[in-house]
Amino acid sequence: YLKFLMLIFFRGDNMCNDNTVDKLKNEFHYTLSKFSHEIRNPITLINSELQMIAAAHPEVQEYKQWDDVIDNLDYVRDLLDELSAFNNANRITPKATDTCAYLKTILSSVKPTLDYLEITLESDIPDSLPVMMLDQIKIRQMMINLLKNAWEAVPVPGGKITVSAYSKNHGIAIDIQDNGCGISPEDQATIFQPFFTTKESGTGLGLPVVKQIVEAHHGSISAESTPDQGTVFHIFLG
Repeated sequence: YLKFLMLIFFRGDNMCNDNTVDKLKNEFHYTLSKFSHEIRNPITLINSELQMIAAAHPEVQEYKQWDDVIDNLDYVRDLLDELSAFNNANRITPKATDTCAYLKTILSSVKPTLDYLEITLESDIPDSLPVMMLDQIKIRQMMINLLKNAWEAVPVPGGKITVSAYSKNHGIAIDIQDNGCGISPEDQATIFQPFFTTKESGTGLGLPVVKQIVEAHHGSISAESTPDQGTVFHIFLG
């Protein structure tokens, strides 16, 4: 049922009338919220109980299976966090934002991590970008998700990420380019679909969250990629 609602969420305009789409989307958000809440409570209890076991019997932490249990528990918690982010990505609180200064602030916040990883970050952000109504928290989330995807794809050391921005059609366009492993042609059609991932421990919700944030800002996002050469994401915020 959750899969069906998710299909409607992404393809509803082609499958149902507007009223039905809105109703199903609202039902999808409610179902996803309830699902996340009901799973999170027992996960919190399990985590507390494991901590009590480890405190009373420290030797259990020496078993490989213990590490596997903790890793899987961490994955479930990350997945729940991603589900929550996905469920709320299209709810924005915009305010007037100096896009030039804000983009530069975001890039400055990730530069120490990239410097540590020996990944080069280059930017081309002019001083003349328009002031726009943006949800700053969601835009930061969007940028960090895309930059994280880029630095996980590039060689270390030797990786390079380039971020450029320019005015376009009364809005702004942002390009995030990397020299990483690229995306295969068959995968490019599905990268924005929920739960699609090529990462061993990925949730497959990062790019769908990005897409919802962009579309909530009356924008669009697309990707161009060549395997073994790199990827560029094109974002427009209107």
